[in-house]
Amino acid sequence: MGKLIVVPTPVGNLEDITLRALNVLKTCERILAEDTRTSGVLLKHFGIETPMQSHHKFNEHQTAQSIAQRLKTGGDMALISDAGTPAISDPGFLLVRTCLEEGVEVECLPGATAFVPALVESGLPNDRFCFEGFLPQKKGRQTRLKELAEENRTMVFYESPYRVVKTLTQLAGALGGGRRASVSREISKIYAETVRGSLDELIRHFTEQEPKGEFVIVVAGL
Repeated sequence: MGKLIVVPTPVGNLEDITLRALNVLKTCERILAEDTRTSGVLLKHFGIETPMQSHHKFNEHQTAQSIAQRLKTGGDMALISDAGTPAISDPGFLLVRTCLEEGVEVECLPGATAFVPALVESGLPNDRFCFEGFLPQKKGRQTRLKELAEENRTMVFYESPYRVVKTLTQLAGALGGGRRASVSREISKIYAETVRGSLDELIRHFTEQEPKGEFVIVVAGL
């Protein structure tokens, strides 16, 4: 029986990948990739020729069961996303759950994920924190913001450059513009940047400086 191995991939610098991750990608039977074009760049960089198969949010409901069945009779498969650790705001949870329900072993390697560097660099308390990922885009968004107004722990969010100012503005409305926060973008890339200040200060900064890249927002609790 094969095993599903969840393999984190770099969020920025390709050299952040671990030796163990490279070995798994080289020796497994098949790589399940969120986007084979994006992952192809990584594999080519390290000379990995393992066959790839698309596994993303648009097909995972249709393919999870068949992948689990194939693992029962074949070799190991590696699951990767475009960047970071699969299942953390990326496809992966459904396949992991299906494999476990079918008695297939699942192992997740330690490795890159964007929110850990952002949390550490924020300078905000990180002994206790809550990871919120992407806030609901429409339904339930205001309800969640109201609930977070009572949160004592440091809060961590993912956001796109197109919505970062809107999200900061809504957080300020729910938590108060003076709440301490930090915004990190392009983690581990050439133009990596972390900006710290109050929510109001961060809104002004990213209103004046066009947001570019993928963002992690870290906000102090009560």
